Amino acid sequence: MSATRNRHRLISIAAATLIAAAATPVTLAHANASASVSPSSVAPGGRVSLNITGCGTKTGTASSRAFGSVRLTPGNLEASNLFGSATVFRDISPGSHPVTFECGGPGGERVTVSLNVISGAARGGMGGSVGSMSPGQIALGGGLVAAALGAGVWVMRRRAEPSA
Repeated sequence: MSATRNRHRLISIAAATLIAAAATPVTLAHANASASVSPSSVAPGGRVSLNITGCGTKTGTASSRAFGSVRLTPGNLEASNLFGSATVFRDISPGSHPVTFECGGPGGERVTVSLNVISGAARGGMGGSVGSMSPGQIALGGGLVAAALGAGVWVMRRRAEPSA
């Protein structure tokens, strides 16, 4: 009878342990945080995307002399990715500028990456679609468009004329 009692005790202890384990919140072990700035090279006035993974928190910041401080927000419910974006100051000097990512509040895990600011200005206007074209290329393209429109009008008018 003592063997049966011991078996019941072991089953009860195992069941209690299983229930306690199921009720205990699981803390996920996060790998070391890693961060990125995209693009890694940008002209003054350009925009960069900021991303950090592995924080395990739902808040974070990225800061640099190149753009100030930016609050990062979670990209998913698990908060495994924090995202943000920033505009590089127009008067920043070219060179390598550190970007410090911080998980959570002050005292959280920190990761530092580099942002390379290149000389020149950020492209604006039409997104560079005509900025690299010479005036001759623009004139040739305009002439081709005008010729196509003229041919279209000529064909439509010919169709409209009655046949003899």
